[in-house]
Amino acid sequence: MDIVIRKFAVGDKNAWGNIDDSFTVDSTLVLSLSGREFRFTVEPIPGYTKSYSEERFKEAEDEDYSDYIDSSDRIVYLAWAENQVVGRIVLTRNWNKYALVEDIAVDKNYRGHGVGRKLIERAKRWAVNGGMPGIMLETQSNNVNACQFYKSCGFVIGGLDLHLYQGIDKSNDEIAIFWYLIFE
Repeated sequence: MDIVIRKFAVGDKNAWGNIDDSFTVDSTLVLSLSGREFRFTVEPIPGYTKSYSEERFKEAEDEDYSDYIDSSDRIVYLAWAENQVVGRIVLTRNWNKYALVEDIAVDKNYRGHGVGRKLIERAKRWAVNGGMPGIMLETQSNNVNACQFYKSCGFVIGGLDLHLYQGIDKSNDEIAIFWYLIFE
């Protein structure tokens, strides 16, 4: 399968509207800290389907990303396969000088074909070319496949937040995990 990564451009606003970012949650990470290194094991939980696009707030849905075009501090890359967008990564230069992945998604029908890895590789080039010390992102403890993917790309856990998602739902027990890919 031929996958092409290119910058988001004028006219691409609705191109990624059909990315199915849903995934099955059937396990969670059990995290521990040893010195300055986080470790994890995977624990099975009752399964359900989750989709971030279904959880987004109305303001995020209305974002047109036009201010990401031709900006030195933010960019969107789209992954194309078979004449359709099958993935995206949204990046900004964060206040701490890291490249921040605001969003990354690969359509569930195209996972396992290298789309996510190509998006991360393109993000690395953007961050290196911008003089940034690395890339950071956040995901949840119940998005185990994403966590394992980030680890396989060289990311390490830099921190946790037990309360981040409780502002949305007090009963939410997801742990926010902050991952870092630090350039040498």
